[in-house]
Amino acid sequence: MKTLKSRLTPNGIKAGIAGGDAYPYVKDHIGWWYDWSPNPSKPGKPIGVPMLWGDGHADATDAARLAAFKKISTPPPYVLAYEEPDCPPGSGSAGMSVSSGVAHWESLIAPLGDKGSVLVSPSMCKQADETWLAQFKAKISTEWDVTAIHINKNNLAGVRKDIEHYWNTYKKPIWVTEFACVNDKNGFVPCTDQDEINDYINAIVPYLQSHEHVYAFAYSNGLGLGNVWPLMHGGSLSESGKTYLTAISKYH
Repeated sequence: MKTLKSRLTPNGIKAGIAGGDAYPYVKDHIGWWYDWSPNPSKPGKPIGVPMLWGDGHADATDAARLAAFKKISTPPPYVLAYEEPDCPPGSGSAGMSVSSGVAHWESLIAPLGDKGSVLVSPSMCKQADETWLAQFKAKISTEWDVTAIHINKNNLAGVRKDIEHYWNTYKKPIWVTEFACVNDKNGFVPCTDQDEINDYINAIVPYLQSHEHVYAFAYSNGLGLGNVWPLMHGGSLSESGKTYLTAISKYH
């Protein structure tokens, strides 16, 4: 039987994607992927990781995802918890109270852990400035196995800061479930210069690949990331998508 540590990197491949539209182009070089839903499914070896996005109150999609998650009967290899519950609902964040997060974790996610699923924590909107997750951890009876983090930075120093915060605070293996090139000094400004994006990808992929505390990472293809960062442009890989594919292909 595999130990927990050996199971923490899906298919033994750290690289993944958040969002499934580029899947056909990268599937031979990623170990996992997710699309923020409870039932990601595509043909091929990469593991689709289900997610409980929120507590159902953000919008109709959130409510539908909650209803579908409740129908999961067979414990999946991995389960992701809430999408940025520490920011208000809308613009891609679940916006949940800590008490609601605890209640849904205990009733819907922890039981899957008891049946063998690897439990991945909620991911924070506020990155290294978060406070929600610490409050959540103090109140749950079943801890997570892996800390999920989002990194929206445009330099390696910012990436290091985020990872160091979560490792030093929670001392648990890390999945970077979304990373993107963003200037977050004053608000949230996606990178638009292709050379800057390419340099960022070519710096962050080997850094995450070699980091002893990072067990998986995913290129973010979520909302609000501008026109240059997304993996796809029209019906094919964008320049950024090609750069990511080349970067991860060096490892698998």
